[in-house]
Amino acid sequence: MVKKNILDYSYEKLIEEFKKINLQKFRVDQVLDWIFKKHVFDFYEMTNLSKEMRKQLDDYFYIYIPEPVDIQRSKKDKTTKFLWKLEDGRTIESVLLFYPNRVSACISSQVGCALKCKFCSTGASGFERDLSTGEIIAQVLAIEKLENVNINNIVLMGMGEPLLNYDNVIKAIRNWNNKKMKNLGARHITISTAGIADKIEELADFELDIRLSISLHAVSNYQRDQIMPINSKYPIEQVLQAAKIYQQKTKNRVTIEYIAIKGFNDTEEDAIKLAEILKGLKVMVNIIPVNPNPAGFERPSKKFLTNFVKKLKENGIEATLRIEKGTDIDAACGQLKMRKKGINLK
Repeated sequence: MVKKNILDYSYEKLIEEFKKINLQKFRVDQVLDWIFKKHVFDFYEMTNLSKEMRKQLDDYFYIYIPEPVDIQRSKKDKTTKFLWKLEDGRTIESVLLFYPNRVSACISSQVGCALKCKFCSTGASGFERDLSTGEIIAQVLAIEKLENVNINNIVLMGMGEPLLNYDNVIKAIRNWNNKKMKNLGARHITISTAGIADKIEELADFELDIRLSISLHAVSNYQRDQIMPINSKYPIEQVLQAAKIYQQKTKNRVTIEYIAIKGFNDTEEDAIKLAEILKGLKVMVNIIPVNPNPAGFERPSKKFLTNFVKKLKENGIEATLRIEKGTDIDAACGQLKMRKKGINLK
């Protein structure tokens, strides 16, 4: 019999699976407590279960945790970057970030990415496959055990486009939120998308009150077409309309991510235009200087970035210059994998 990864299942489905091997519901609670609270990933170490039960579970299930291939730690701010090897030998990345009020994990949803954004190292590596629900969840468990931390904020902003792996991502979020599993509040979970408009609208009806972040990075379709091929399918107007529908249904503020590229989208005129197209939306704009990337884009000066934020605020848009983490270890997703392949991004 082929064993099943226990992390792929919802709480309700696990109850059904346990019944198949004559184990009661409270045994599900015990096992999940070992996995999510105690970070024990071997059934034979779950000592409040009989030896017979442990064997039953080990015969039927396995607990898949990825293998760390490389771990990089920032000397500046403790940001930690992980390159994981999956069961099929493919690799993904996760990042652990420390803030005064939270411990956050940036988690991957796909192996590679099909969107091929010009500024993104992950896009340059190409798309290989979606991650399963269990592979998404396992990144958090692996980090917590390795680093002895309790992650209380999760951002799906790693490798891949979360809304193109919608079903598995939604299952992972439900499990993180479940009291018997991670028990993480929905407002501590963020989906970051390049703008898959139909899925943004679908997300508006999701029962959990998670956060939404949209990567815009341009103020016109002409400009966005040059750096984000997905814009040909989901142009700015369609993305912002989906954001309005999302906001009308959820009443939640949307975060707009805007990567600033020197000489491309960083002028005062760009800031004024950005404020104009965001009119009518309740947003927070994160201005992010571009990371080292395959296209060789350069970041604007601190003066340019500060002025860009100032102009947005003058035009009625909440904005901030995002605090960078882990720049000394190439913490942006995709960078470590590219360097492992011998590709220099600078």
